[in-house]
Amino acid sequence: MNSPFDTLSIQDNTEIILVSDLFSTDINGGAELTTEAIFENTEYNVQRIYSKDVTIDLLEEGYKKYWIFTNFSEMNLNLIPTIIENLKYSVIEYDYKFCKYRSIEKHVHFEGIECNCHKEQHGQIISRFYHSAKSLWFMSEGQRSIYEDKFAFIKDTDSYVLSSVFNTQFFNTIEALNKNIKNNKYVVLNARSWIKDTKSSINWCKENNEEFELVSDLSHKEFLTKLSKSKGIAYFPSGNDTCPRMIIEAKLLGCKIQTNDNVQHKNEAWFSGNNENCIKYLQERKSAFWKVVDKDIENKHTISGYTTTLNCIDQKYPFEESILSLISFCDQVIVLDGGSNDGTFERLIELADAYDSLQIHVYIRDWNDTRFALHDGAQKAAARELCSSDFCWQQDVDEIVHEDDGQKIKNLVKHFPNTMDLIALPVVEFWGSHEKVRVDVNPWKWRLSKNKDYITHGIPKQLRQTDSNGKMYSLPGSDGCDYIRKDTGIPVYCGNFYNNEMHETRIKALSLEENSIERYQELITKVVDNLPGVFHYSWFDLERKIKTYKNYWTKHWQSMYNIEQIDTAENNMFFDKKWEDVTDKEIADLALQLKDTTGGWIFHNKVDFNKPTPHIKIDKIPKIML
Repeated sequence: MNSPFDTLSIQDNTEIILVSDLFSTDINGGAELTTEAIFENTEYNVQRIYSKDVTIDLLEEGYKKYWIFTNFSEMNLNLIPTIIENLKYSVIEYDYKFCKYRSIEKHVHFEGIECNCHKEQHGQIISRFYHSAKSLWFMSEGQRSIYEDKFAFIKDTDSYVLSSVFNTQFFNTIEALNKNIKNNKYVVLNARSWIKDTKSSINWCKENNEEFELVSDLSHKEFLTKLSKSKGIAYFPSGNDTCPRMIIEAKLLGCKIQTNDNVQHKNEAWFSGNNENCIKYLQERKSAFWKVVDKDIENKHTISGYTTTLNCIDQKYPFEESILSLISFCDQVIVLDGGSNDGTFERLIELADAYDSLQIHVYIRDWNDTRFALHDGAQKAAARELCSSDFCWQQDVDEIVHEDDGQKIKNLVKHFPNTMDLIALPVVEFWGSHEKVRVDVNPWKWRLSKNKDYITHGIPKQLRQTDSNGKMYSLPGSDGCDYIRKDTGIPVYCGNFYNNEMHETRIKALSLEENSIERYQELITKVVDNLPGVFHYSWFDLERKIKTYKNYWTKHWQSMYNIEQIDTAENNMFFDKKWEDVTDKEIADLALQLKDTTGGWIFHNKVDFNKPTPHIKIDKIPKIML
């Protein structure tokens, strides 16, 4: 314990800060023994701090360290928002700290009403704390299911069942004690805890005419010896006991076990089987914990890049350059081809032969279907399902990552916000050349996400419609590729650098307000210099772009939004004539005029050269595109 005259501080060589109400040096409780077993012989420099001693100054001092919280009932809960926003941490949950009694059943017993703590401020704070952890560890499947039932969003957290953990010496002790001769008595723990419910255990013994011995105040070694010489153990807790060590110890020491369903691990496969399998499982728990936590501490998270292709050669997409830019920083690159027949697939196979990280898959869909436009989002969703890394980077084949941004992406993964699963990053939209960057479109796109099972691509639920044939289409507002939840269809919450100042400055720039263009260029340049993103080449070759509008995009939006797009002069946003009457030379001439006299145009309206369109210039250009 620290002297009250000492100022607690974080030691320079500390790598992990372990926070708990008590440690094994204070009490031989199950939680404390498990915690100590986890950290037995660890290679990390660990500093133990009592939860009551955690302060805002300590958090600030240790914000670069990795924190592990176990029991923290004595910690100031007002610190939790700061922890969530600033620390990298894991939580080991031994009971039910969302409840003010740390037990739902105890709450009911003492207050005579159903526990509603999960809906109150205390429970909400605890749940958000757990949701934002790098990893969350439960003692049993039953305990985890209760949390997920109370807080559905916990399912999105990287949670694991740890079970009780035992030190190395424990298994040697068990082997030696199993040689003892057993008597005819049951062990009953004489505990002061309401949960332990000593009275119910005594009653069971009396009702079943079993001899018993009340035990208390024994050292851990003495308690194990007592079990080894006893017929069994009677334990009937009044509330959920997540994974009581003494029941595991009793099983391994050959005791008969009399208990109830409040022992939450008793029906799990590892426990209900034979002792050999049980021991094997328990011996793996420590390594299972460190396998996950090591990755967070050492920042060894992996990245999967994914993209989709379909006849990219015919469409003149820079797909090879795009894929090579992914390979430069991704541990795994997934390309899902939709059935290319123009040589694209063959070239993809050649690239895969040259790069081990590149994986080519094929998913052929009916591209003649009336709702073929929805296939784009479906392909992205299928490609994402093939990603096996910790993080996912989505990229289209006309987008390029600058050679300087690969390391920035890796650094961003290391410091990914705790409270977010998806972030948007900058997009540089070229117009006709590298000399012009568009101002008339938003400079961001959903990009980097945690590889969570719940994330997919598709149409948000609120925009989904069904046509007369029962096929889905979208209301305007989605391109069918949004990041949505699989279970609800609602959009995934996204963090974004694009703030009100940037937006207002861009709008002023579009209105040609004095000095606004310069200010917007200053803001975007700063963002592009500091944050990784992509350079978008969709409008780089304007002649190609106009031809895709003629041959593809009109049909695409008709399919996506269930709108009729008759080929008329009014519906043609480029020319005052039908598309069928437009020549290639007219397209080439218009492309040149757009390149020279405009800085962008959103083709929802007719091209109007009388309306000036501002642009900016970004000097940063991917070398691969030069």
